Amino acid sequence: MTTIPADAIRTADFAAVRALAAADMQRVDTLIRHRLSSDVVLINQIADHIIASGGKRLRPMLHVLSAAAAGYRGEQHIKLAAVIEFIHTSTLLHDDVVDESDLRRGRKTANALWGNAASVLVGDFLYSRSFQLMVELDDMRIMRILADTTNTIAEGEVLQLLNIGNADVDEAAYLAVIERKTAVLFAAATELGGILGGLPDHQVTALRRYGMELGYAFQIADDLLDYVSDADTLGKNIGDDLAEGKPTLPLIYALKNASPEQAQSLRHAIEHGGLDSLDRIIAAIRDSGALERTHERAVMHADAARSALDHLPPSTYRDALSALADYSVERKF
Repeated sequence: MTTIPADAIRTADFAAVRALAAADMQRVDTLIRHRLSSDVVLINQIADHIIASGGKRLRPMLHVLSAAAAGYRGEQHIKLAAVIEFIHTSTLLHDDVVDESDLRRGRKTANALWGNAASVLVGDFLYSRSFQLMVELDDMRIMRILADTTNTIAEGEVLQLLNIGNADVDEAAYLAVIERKTAVLFAAATELGGILGGLPDHQVTALRRYGMELGYAFQIADDLLDYVSDADTLGKNIGDDLAEGKPTLPLIYALKNASPEQAQSLRHAIEHGGLDSLDRIIAAIRDSGALERTHERAVMHADAARSALDHLPPSTYRDALSALADYSVERKF
């Protein structure tokens, strides 16, 4: 890996963290491109579209940084990082179909270009490709963690589907969804880095806890951005969560503190979707203090993620992981 001065990492500069992992991530991207190749033309077309759409590759980067923080100096982390990215990308393809999304990362979604059937089937291809890579690692402990993680993500997607249009979803139910849909893959990425490095169980557990808390922080901050960012910056349509009837944390908090008239408008928006009264809904959310409270909740999880890292030996890589906790709640996209 590239050597970056520790002071640069402590500034919570995402570019410095990315530079630290750059050499490994280039190898991960090369492997991803190679393993996405198929004799089926449509798979290649959609795969090329996914790669070209960019993205931060945060989950595989978490894995390679965690492995380095654990002292691992082998080769298996490259393949595992690709597995993690395949799992994540397959969930995005399926999510866009379920959500009927047309835009992701500022580009047309695969389902908008090729239709729902093609997106679902290529998502299945990515899932199966990830399991082919897992088998090549020939480590039952690793395969069990990734298999359990993939199953839990599927449960989370179904839970979220059940919550759509339900204005009575509370904070606990919301957190149960993001734990399964988002946090468990962050946790697997970091835990597997510790396992590769041969860390003792308490340090592997600490890395998993770091990943889980970071996943909570990242998703809560992401849900907050749906109401405070703009489409050009965020790379998706603002108000998408509201249009889809998703009761995310800003809405849940707003419902608790809004005036009766505003609460009625919020409930109607969740139950019926649509963006007919988006400006009024956003005003109600802001007036209720829900945005500040949501940010505080994200920061709480980011702080917990940083605290978990105290169990690891000091290193530039541990500093990079700590910086990502800051980035997760301060980012604008």
